[in-house]
Amino acid sequence: MRPWHALVLASTLLALPAVDAADKITLYRCVDAKGKLTLRDTPCAPGEVQQTRTFQRPRDPPPRPAAQVETAPTPAPPPPEVRYVTVNPPRPLYECVTPDGERYTSDTDAGNPRWVPLWTLGYPSWSRRTIRSEGLVVSRPIRPPDIGPPTRPRPVNPALYSSGTVIADECHPLPQEEVCARLNDRRYEIKRRYLNAMPSERAVLDEEERALIARMRNDCGTD
Repeated sequence: MRPWHALVLASTLLALPAVDAADKITLYRCVDAKGKLTLRDTPCAPGEVQQTRTFQRPRDPPPRPAAQVETAPTPAPPPPEVRYVTVNPPRPLYECVTPDGERYTSDTDAGNPRWVPLWTLGYPSWSRRTIRSEGLVVSRPIRPPDIGPPTRPRPVNPALYSSGTVIADECHPLPQEEVCARLNDRRYEIKRRYLNAMPSERAVLDEEERALIARMRNDCGTD
């Protein structure tokens, strides 16, 4: 080791602060008979002038703390979205029967209300004619004309039709499964008629089919 290198090392070690024995190292300064200076970490050779110095053992610096990355605070989750779904109840469908036994479906149970004279239902609805005989006033009913085609036109007495009533066909609601089946049959019938329909009739069928599809989607859960 060159003398100036040894001096620099010695001055650096001398400037270090004192530490515990476990963290110390000993530096030996040796001078031989010719005056040559040697710095070593082992004792000097016999015949050399020895001087010792104790220094702190070098250590690696402590690791730097990990840099803390500042993160933005997590925003609070938005409140759950509430959706209100309005479901219309299934619309009923009625099957009605005419006096002639003909069956048809209707959205209401009104049953085609109509006014008819009472005598058509078998009830007497005769006018009364006053007859004077021998000073007595007698009132007797006048029978209605016979039902059926007459041989010649007969005058109609308005009094025969003065009494009447409103009647309607008998209707009963269909089960929901039957309703969906009837609606599906009606849609098939529309498609069958559409092929041979006139343009004006096709517009009416298109409108009916759109309403039918909307009803089947709501009432039956199908398209």
